[in-house]
Amino acid sequence: MSVALQVANLTVRRGAAGHRRTVLRGVGCRLDAGEVLMLLGPNGAGKSTLLHTLSGQLVPEVGTVQLAERVLHEWSPAALARHRAVLMQHTAMTLEFTVEEVVRLGALAHARQGPTREAAVEAALAATELLTLRRQPLPALSGGEQARAHLARVLLQLWPYEDDPPAERLLLLDEPCASLDPYYQHQVCRVVRDFARSTGAAVVMSMHDMNLATQYADRVLALVQGQCLAQGAPREVLNSDFVRECFGVRSATFTAGEALLLATYPDSTRGR
Repeated sequence: MSVALQVANLTVRRGAAGHRRTVLRGVGCRLDAGEVLMLLGPNGAGKSTLLHTLSGQLVPEVGTVQLAERVLHEWSPAALARHRAVLMQHTAMTLEFTVEEVVRLGALAHARQGPTREAAVEAALAATELLTLRRQPLPALSGGEQARAHLARVLLQLWPYEDDPPAERLLLLDEPCASLDPYYQHQVCRVVRDFARSTGAAVVMSMHDMNLATQYADRVLALVQGQCLAQGAPREVLNSDFVRECFGVRSATFTAGEALLLATYPDSTRGR
């Protein structure tokens, strides 16, 4: 399997001149094509900063990010738009675009027209269960419905067309399940995982729900205070010692079918 993403020794500082602070320190990972990596960690751990750096929006002071064995600054903006899509947690859009019009924005990175593109639009709407809402204005929808529309948009941005040459794709998602009810949390995770498997796209998504990570991630990377606390397969990483060290709470594990589930509860002996 080809290597889609290589991240080496990232150190990132943010803030105004004279007040800059180190947000990430020495972070690294490798992601193969078709693999889903979920970022875990408490608020302020550096998950969003890492996603911004992987997208090319932030430039690290130390370290490198390579997509398909090329550092990000070697990609032209047009080429990068065809190979890397980003969905951050807060995507403000107040114009009266319909759901379908928003989704179609994802196709702007491609010059393709005609039946092939129309089939891709239909597939993205169907995958996110938005076919019945396609004519609705986006601002009139719930937060969760808007989030699914933006997910469909970034999926369309990376959609593989039959005559496209093989290419690495990178999908970056910041808390895509934050505003969703349990049904759509699982639905979104399934869509993202299936998209990775069927297209070979590498996916990095931040997540607070460890139960979703155990069921849908190939690997997890946990950040605490900007540094990597643990990295590996979910069942290897997500144990009671890790949960206590990472989140400051206690936990118990259960199995339901093939799923490993975690329940958390306060640890009265410690705080953050």
